[in-house]
Amino acid sequence: MTEASTAPDTRKTKAPTILCVDDEPNILSSLRRLFRTKGYQVLVAESGKAGLALLETESVDLVISDMRMPEMDGAKFLEQVRVRWPDTVRLLLTGYSDISSIIDAINRGEIYRYITKPWDDNDIVLIVRHALERQALEQEKKRLEALTLSQNEELKTLNASLEAKVEARTAELRIANESLLGANEKLKSSFVTSIKVFSTLIEMRGGSLAGHSRRVADLSRRIGFQLKLDNKQVQEIFVAGLLHEIGKVGFADELLNTPVPMMITRQLDAYRKHTVRAEQLLMPLQDLQGAAEIIGAQLERFDGAGFPERLLEHNIPIGARILALTSDYDNLQTGTLSQRRLNPEEAKAVIVQSSGKRYDPEVVNAFLTVLGGIPREEAERERTGEITVAARDLQVGMVLSRDLISPSGLLMLSADHTLDERLIRKIMNFEKSGGLQLTAHIRLDRRT
Repeated sequence: MTEASTAPDTRKTKAPTILCVDDEPNILSSLRRLFRTKGYQVLVAESGKAGLALLETESVDLVISDMRMPEMDGAKFLEQVRVRWPDTVRLLLTGYSDISSIIDAINRGEIYRYITKPWDDNDIVLIVRHALERQALEQEKKRLEALTLSQNEELKTLNASLEAKVEARTAELRIANESLLGANEKLKSSFVTSIKVFSTLIEMRGGSLAGHSRRVADLSRRIGFQLKLDNKQVQEIFVAGLLHEIGKVGFADELLNTPVPMMITRQLDAYRKHTVRAEQLLMPLQDLQGAAEIIGAQLERFDGAGFPERLLEHNIPIGARILALTSDYDNLQTGTLSQRRLNPEEAKAVIVQSSGKRYDPEVVNAFLTVLGGIPREEAERERTGEITVAARDLQVGMVLSRDLISPSGLLMLSADHTLDERLIRKIMNFEKSGGLQLTAHIRLDRRT
């Protein structure tokens, strides 16, 4: 007797088909009911001969066969399945502790697993699912191997006649890759330039903020290199330095121009929230997540008495530990953190006195090394091989080695800009209309 039943399936792909072979109808009924509820298509046969007949007409993914059956036992039946339908997974169902019979089935039928009666429904469903998953992986492996072999043969056939075309295509790809690299560098440059423009928005309100963000970003980058941080970390710290005041964009002029020591409680509460506000503003920008984290923790203290989370020592991101120092160093000189403007030596002394309290001692040491090393202008000149050129002496094709900044702190052109006739004319007109004398830093190794 043979019978087939199919469970409802809303998927586009056909459900796997299972063939159950047993001479006991109640066993077949149990298996059919169990697997049909799991979404499988189920075929049943009451003998090995009937099972082979079904296999000749139906596509079957997995066979479950009883061991003890009249005429043809499970070992013989599964052996026939292995020979004629080797891709069909084979499972043996036995209620006897007959080791020799099991070994015979394993050797002749090369079964995947054997299951003892009575079985646990969850166990047998899990075994079948794993067996079908393994079968699918093996079939995909074979398909990919066949595809690879076919493609390799095609490539061997075409290789002799297509060498010239391959070389031509390689040249095209090389050019395209170089173009993409150039475009990527341009995008990175534009990204940094955009950030610099954003950082000038709050500085356009004047006062002590003009040029503050760029000075902080530059010093932070130099300290990062001194601490031997990787390029990605240094870049994030530099960007954080450019944007660390962005949370103050909504400050009233009164709050913006009040030194921190002179703030009343209400003003101090609003001031402390600017770091959290900045982190929230930058949160939607995936590329600025690292910088946002640094900005959000810039008011934390090394001794754990900071804001907003009272982080302690190395729980504070290294970028935030650097930014806290460089921002305070510049703010002490602009009068933002003190009732009078300190000179550089006085500001440096305040930083040293707060080492281990407000600031990370390791960052303080790197800060002192940077300030005590080669002067910034000389170091930058050595790094870039640059010259300074007055606006009237600018020539087409010259490349800026640094940002061109107006005396008021406004970003006019970013570093790496190649000057053309139109830009030179605008620079000279700006100089003339403002009664200024502008000087540009030009990169010697890219000068035409």
